[in-house]
Amino acid sequence: MDIFYPIKIFADFLTSGLDASGRLYAATNFFIYDSIKILILLAVIIFVVSFARTYFAPEKVRNFLAKKNKYLGNILASLLGIITPFCSCSAVPLFLGFVEAGVPLGATFSFLVASPMINEVALVMLLGMFGFKIAAIYVISGLLIAVFSGIIIEKLKINNLINDFKKQEKCGCGKTEIKEKNFKERIGYANEYTVAIIKSVWIYVLIGIGIGAWIHGYVPTDFLAKYAGSDNWFAVPLATLIGIPLYSNAAGIIPLVGALTEKGVAMGTALAFMMAVTALSLPEFIILKKIMKTKLIVIYAFIVGLGIIFTGYLFNLVFSYIA
Repeated sequence: MDIFYPIKIFADFLTSGLDASGRLYAATNFFIYDSIKILILLAVIIFVVSFARTYFAPEKVRNFLAKKNKYLGNILASLLGIITPFCSCSAVPLFLGFVEAGVPLGATFSFLVASPMINEVALVMLLGMFGFKIAAIYVISGLLIAVFSGIIIEKLKINNLINDFKKQEKCGCGKTEIKEKNFKERIGYANEYTVAIIKSVWIYVLIGIGIGAWIHGYVPTDFLAKYAGSDNWFAVPLATLIGIPLYSNAAGIIPLVGALTEKGVAMGTALAFMMAVTALSLPEFIILKKIMKTKLIVIYAFIVGLGIIFTGYLFNLVFSYIA
């Protein structure tokens, strides 16, 4: 039995007064069901991840990576980017700490790419919405993009494009340094962090679900399939470019991805859109401007963008054969 079946029953009850064959019913039912389900999932996942975070303080990660060779460092940095959910505002001092500790620039960039792109919340939500195959491909492709982006940047030898940024800014989204805690203190930290994150992202989640609900109920399937199906060569780069100016976290964008694929958008195109939103957003560039010169940000965006586009085409090709 589906563990979210009671939520489905509740959504059906609240929309029972609407015409079950109408668009308003489809959109409203989708919004109620997905809002409750995703917020519950989000709270549980963030609690578990934030508890695990207490064992991965930035100092430990930095010291660990500084001792690895550059290629192994790229792989390990990408893996650590998945399991260490540092917020965007902690990226500035963390990035500088990596460089100052002797971590190769390529490994540092691999971490920087993997951390937002392969989001642990996104992984679990993709697993729940699309199954193991899609979730696994998402992780593998994100890791490959992060590893090879870091290797390319390392070979370009562009350390001179890092700004001389000495002032350590305060992070307003929670504690960035995790001291040793006992079990009770770790639970307390996880509770506090979960509440803080839910408060900061719930509006993006509802906006994402709201857009997805509108698409689910009102946008004809043939319309999106015509312009964003796997047969259209321009769909993947266009989806990537559209995703860059947008700002959302993975929890807010995945419901939209689900609605898009349901309406005929090719899976690779939808995932390219999601990766662009989470890894190449303008707010992220504004933060990175504090530690990188504009030329380096352009290089970074270009390399990661090409990786996302390539991945989108690859997914569309693979899924066209599977289908």
